[in-house]
Amino acid sequence: MTAERVAIVGAGLTGSLLACFLARRGLTVALYERRPDPRVGQPERGRSINLAISERGLDALRRIDLVDQVMADALPMKGRMIHPVEGPLDFQQYSASGARAINSISRGTLNNALLDAATQAPGVEVHFEHRLLELDSQGGRMVFETPAGKVEEHADVVLGADGAGSAVRGALLAEGILNEEVDFLDYGYKELSIPAVGGEFALDPGALHIWPRGTSMMIALPNPDRSFTCTLFWPAGSFDALSNEGLIERHFAKEYPDLLPLAPGLVDDYLHNPVGVLGTVHASPWQAHGRTALIGDAAHAIVPFYGQGANCAFEDVVELDRCLDDTAGSWARALPLFEHRRRENTEAIAEMALANFVEMRDKVASPVFRLGKRIEHALERALPGRYVSRYELVSFSTTPYAEVRQRVHRQHQFLAAAVLLGAGVVGAAARIARSERRVRDTGGRR
Repeated sequence: MTAERVAIVGAGLTGSLLACFLARRGLTVALYERRPDPRVGQPERGRSINLAISERGLDALRRIDLVDQVMADALPMKGRMIHPVEGPLDFQQYSASGARAINSISRGTLNNALLDAATQAPGVEVHFEHRLLELDSQGGRMVFETPAGKVEEHADVVLGADGAGSAVRGALLAEGILNEEVDFLDYGYKELSIPAVGGEFALDPGALHIWPRGTSMMIALPNPDRSFTCTLFWPAGSFDALSNEGLIERHFAKEYPDLLPLAPGLVDDYLHNPVGVLGTVHASPWQAHGRTALIGDAAHAIVPFYGQGANCAFEDVVELDRCLDDTAGSWARALPLFEHRRRENTEAIAEMALANFVEMRDKVASPVFRLGKRIEHALERALPGRYVSRYELVSFSTTPYAEVRQRVHRQHQFLAAAVLLGAGVVGAAARIARSERRVRDTGGRR
């Protein structure tokens, strides 16, 4: 039976998109957010981490006719621009054709657009400054702390879309319904900014910029106002070592020499922007009683190094909507089915995101890595549709993440076998050539 009232805890990206999908089904949706309305007032400093929306996210937006509106301010990035300590920049295109791009958009801009769509959807009500204090996962009873005091609410279904630090997940954990494991990465992040110069971009806006430094890195993504949002990813604790202006400027002059002239506010950003934490959330199960469930980062937060956090969460929304279709709107059947279909895929992208951190941090500046990418793109052009790189499958298709992992493993096995076979053929040819030379040199005598 279709629920009469659905509560979504968390009005971030996932919760707002989910509200739009459920409103389309004719459901009454109550969206609860602990923060004030982000569309008014100033955004929280240093907490944006620009998003890279790719095909999975775009697919979700297309399904509710929001892609053109939401992506109006997005900036396409067709590849990585590598910034070495010394030497020229190196552009590495993402796709074999060079035509495909991921799209830079600020988290705040995207969230505001989705919130606008949700508040305009029939049957959706949004409550800001509602922090979840209590949850009865079986009865659908919720208690929120608000500026006016505690309020009690009820719903037929409660969906936790409240991020990596989910209060809904915490309530299920307290009830003894689920187990969780949070694997914190031994790295933190801090944001910096590169402003526009004379009204123009200071760097190429068609690329995701990376400063790989082995054990650390910095990235920069373009914004519509022609600035860039930079994010430092450094080992935990290393931020504290740069405690004053002189230390900061000397370090950046040594490690990021091309950044200093472009970032006049670098020291202020560094000293005052917070250090964020990074981690992977593993929770099981994602649902209880067929009426309370987790979705997006609340169920399976991942590190941001494949640009798939929001894309994966949006794909969650599409899959939950599909499960409701496949179960004739029965939440009791749809929620377990959703977890069954998605868990393997979210575990796969969590693994690939960690692996991509190593690639971005350690490998992209390597001549061997660049050669490998050229070979990979050549294979994609020579074998269209048969050989497709992991990056293209993850970013430019909706192939399930678990299938991507399996397919890439098979492709790598094929390549390894081809290399061995080629080496064997070359070796045999060399032996034959040597034998023929010996025969010629001896006048045909054996």
